[in-house]
Amino acid sequence: MFLILLGPPGAGKGTQAVGLAEKRGLAHVATGDMFREAMRSGSELGRQAKAYVDRGELVPDELTIRMLLERVAQPDCSPGCVLDGFPRNLEQAKALDGALAERGQAVDRVLYIRVGEEELIGRLSGRWTCRQCGAVYHQRYSPPATAGRCDQCGGELYQRSDDQPETVRRRLTVYFRDTVPLVEYYWQSERLLEVDGEQDIEAVGRAMAEALERPGPAR
Repeated sequence: MFLILLGPPGAGKGTQAVGLAEKRGLAHVATGDMFREAMRSGSELGRQAKAYVDRGELVPDELTIRMLLERVAQPDCSPGCVLDGFPRNLEQAKALDGALAERGQAVDRVLYIRVGEEELIGRLSGRWTCRQCGAVYHQRYSPPATAGRCDQCGGELYQRSDDQPETVRRRLTVYFRDTVPLVEYYWQSERLLEVDGEQDIEAVGRAMAEALERPGPAR
């Protein structure tokens, strides 16, 4: 079984992907980890990817898919896998379907963790970091005992530029712009399962498991 997990930044996609893979006995294939392992191994595809990364460029879709196919051909993926971090847009989804079809394989289900923009902004923009020791706090989930001060060393807490609300809004705008056509693509092919991501971690996990057990087309 090939599963794809989609979700915006702050949806908890990575955590859910790991849990889902463990429960179903599937490999967890995160594209970030895949890139790092390929580059560390010194494989031909890894060297090609590293050349782009070293120049600060995006790795082309064609190369990413070749690396992905190489990864899912490994023994731990023989029962299937959960893809985390790919595809990111409609073009990548179509290219992935085509590449898998050539091998007689296909993406079975796509789980989309749906979270509203305002909730995501609250989750992503609440992070504060200590200037001295680097400890990280969240004003909603793990606030410091004293506002603005680190519990561990007493250092000043500050908010990084990429954690500020306006920056978060821009990131989400780009994500939703690219993801709406992707979600529609999987919906039309009756592979999309939508899950409410505004619940707690355990409830989201249960909802995903229940969605996968429903018979018939996804929709």
